[in-house]
Amino acid sequence: MPNPLSGLKPALEVLAQNVDILPATGQAVEDLLRPDQEEVEDTVLTKDDTRVDTLIERPNRELYVPTPSLPRTEQHVFRYFLDGSQRSYFLGTAVERERSSPIQLAQIGAAAVVRQNDGQVRKGLSDHRYLLLAARDQFSDQVWQALEGAFQAGERFRLENIAAEDEDQPELPTGSDLRSQAVTKAGWRMHEMEVELAQRIASEADEGDWLVIDGSVRYKALIRLKQTVGVAKSFSKAPRFQIGRGPRVQSLNIMQLLAALEAGHRTCAFSAQSGQVAFWYVRLREQGMVDYPLMGVIKVTLPNPSGEPVSSDLVDHLSRALVAERHVTPHGRDTRWHVHLYPIYLAEQVIKNGFLSQEVIRNAIHWPTIAGMTMRR
Repeated sequence: MPNPLSGLKPALEVLAQNVDILPATGQAVEDLLRPDQEEVEDTVLTKDDTRVDTLIERPNRELYVPTPSLPRTEQHVFRYFLDGSQRSYFLGTAVERERSSPIQLAQIGAAAVVRQNDGQVRKGLSDHRYLLLAARDQFSDQVWQALEGAFQAGERFRLENIAAEDEDQPELPTGSDLRSQAVTKAGWRMHEMEVELAQRIASEADEGDWLVIDGSVRYKALIRLKQTVGVAKSFSKAPRFQIGRGPRVQSLNIMQLLAALEAGHRTCAFSAQSGQVAFWYVRLREQGMVDYPLMGVIKVTLPNPSGEPVSSDLVDHLSRALVAERHVTPHGRDTRWHVHLYPIYLAEQVIKNGFLSQEVIRNAIHWPTIAGMTMRR
């Protein structure tokens, strides 16, 4: 079997010939995402919206609204389901004189599944790529240019500068080290792949066929999409909500808001990003079925580029269809089973089935022996 990562060999040779390499034990060590990356991203994206006091739907003004299940057999609302995933591996540290940079490999992917009229789900669009990540400012111009030259245009292997700033990319938490920045950079490239697929789906979808994206639609490129919602399984716990006006105003933190949310109900829709996004919460499961009041709840985001009030009928309609998606779950196979939408779970499996296992990564990555273990002076 040919080496599936042979496309990285020229880049590894450039590094081995020009800098000192301190290889990771076992050639590659997986970077585990802790804490929950989706919650971290939502916290960063919502840092300017932690005080929520604007309802964006009309005519409903109630805090909680019943949303009984609307099954596909009654009305087929959600047709497309899109997810992205990544795995990052620490390969070693490159040392050039007094400077050093982690060298990391990331597998990133995005995939969509399509549900047909009879309920059968089939694989739709998908994409997989490999990223070699390093910090540009830790290398001389000569070495970095040689690294860039080791990658061929159009290949699935790409060189990424960990520290490069990208438009719309969420800011990193203060004090993040280069390895954490690399994981975040890989996640951002994964989101870009999701956006590309979402834009293609939205342009081809028939009227009334909605797309569900795993995560948030608070990125600029997604806010412009039609017939699209984001569904987050994990979300920021920072927002505080002020409901009503005058002496009867209620101030609730997210724990208080969701603890009183019953199964098959939604909260009212709130405004974010100056009204360009509407968001609300839906409880998929009875609290007696889960271990904690915040389990079994999803956060729904809806693009609203006009900033105008959103129809309560539309919010109800989408929420009811989402409640119907929760019935089949990967219980015991994923710790997030209580908030999984089954087609999203299938999209995630499409991506992960295209990833190389950690064992394959370890056996496929070999630093050229020219690097040795001798530090250059």
